[in-house]
Amino acid sequence: MKQSQLRAIPAVEKVLQALGDAGLPRPMVLAVVRRELGSLRKGKRIPEFDAVVASIRGALRELQSSRIRPLINGTGILIHTNFGRAPLGPGVIDALSRIGANYNNLEYGLAGGKRGGRAAYLEQSLAVLCGAEAATIVNNNAAALVLILRHFCESGGAKSARQKNEVIISRGELVQIGGGFRIPDILETSGARLREVGTTNKTTLRDYARAVGRDTALILKVHRSNFFMDGFVESPPAEEIAALARAKRVPFVEDLGSGAMIETQQTPGLEHEPTPAEVIRRGVDLVCFSGDKLLGGPQAGVAAGKAKLIDALKRDPFFRALRCDKLILSALEATADIYMRGQQGIPVLEMLRVSGDELRARAEKICAALEGSPVRATAGTGQAQIGGGTLPRSVLASVTLDLVHASIPPQEFAARLRDQAVPVIGYVARGTVKLDLRTIFPRQDAELIAAIRAAATS
Repeated sequence: MKQSQLRAIPAVEKVLQALGDAGLPRPMVLAVVRRELGSLRKGKRIPEFDAVVASIRGALRELQSSRIRPLINGTGILIHTNFGRAPLGPGVIDALSRIGANYNNLEYGLAGGKRGGRAAYLEQSLAVLCGAEAATIVNNNAAALVLILRHFCESGGAKSARQKNEVIISRGELVQIGGGFRIPDILETSGARLREVGTTNKTTLRDYARAVGRDTALILKVHRSNFFMDGFVESPPAEEIAALARAKRVPFVEDLGSGAMIETQQTPGLEHEPTPAEVIRRGVDLVCFSGDKLLGGPQAGVAAGKAKLIDALKRDPFFRALRCDKLILSALEATADIYMRGQQGIPVLEMLRVSGDELRARAEKICAALEGSPVRATAGTGQAQIGGGTLPRSVLASVTLDLVHASIPPQEFAARLRDQAVPVIGYVARGTVKLDLRTIFPRQDAELIAAIRAAATS
């Protein structure tokens, strides 16, 4: 581009004055303006000033929309990874506020007046809930699995000059989890060498027995929490694998993924999800699972099982790199307390158990509140899903708010809902914008009505 053309690029200060208050800190706005103006140098022509300002406004709106903020989840997916997974209950929020706003005894022993241990109460609480000898916490379930693999593959589980780094796993359990991450990749990143046994659909105890050798560090079982297999399939019970592991003196570890603490099959529409206590009773030495899925707590990874193995993990130097901060620990502590006092106050569990009659009554009230607006609102039906790679065969009958605008196409109206001060996320089906009330909190109904009215008239 010629020098005469470059002089047509507007001055930074002129653009800032034209933008006015962009709703972002001035240093952020300044950085965006400079970046966008700098990119003009790479083009073939300089747009008109108004077009430049409009383009920069668009870039600022996109940046603004990327800030973390509350939204209304009308998708019917309870544990939505894109929406932060499990929402936290009032008791957990209170704990976060108390601990976050003050100094605390994170690593201070009040009885002795000296430096103390970290998360002792929480670890004992989780051990009780899991029916385990001991438990510990890291920052997510993948981290818990990596810690376990690194430790036992580097040490071989015993003081020995020979390094054992082989992990035995069924081919039918080499699953892919969220974000494109795959169990084989996680295993190999940790320094483990895979020893795949059986076939995709069929693995026998004999397959495991033949694979155990001098290089075996552990036997790993991965719960198929995000898919299911049916038909000509077979896998040995955990009790049999546990007996084999004891006989061969190798640890037996199970990655449960979702970490349910309740009997899920007691809720209509849900299949059975193994609990940590259940798999430990079957003979598993260590189990790991997520804190922010069916448990309903913050993002964390819990490892529970035999005390000597948990102690070994906590002594591993890598453990420090994965440990949680005061806010995660206090939120998980409050979550564990809620379970031990009767489960009242876990939002995910409350959403699972709310009745269809309650949802329909709410839908009718919202429809009545929207009368006279350009939107025709009716109560419809839907099928809510658990999400988060959990209970893939389970669906919950639900009630939806079905919205049809007199003149705005459904896709555009859905986009308008997302653009509100409190974004509303739903889905379009059969020419209708649908909002599943099972994943919308009753306390959000007034905000929801306001957002629908604003989207309909803006």
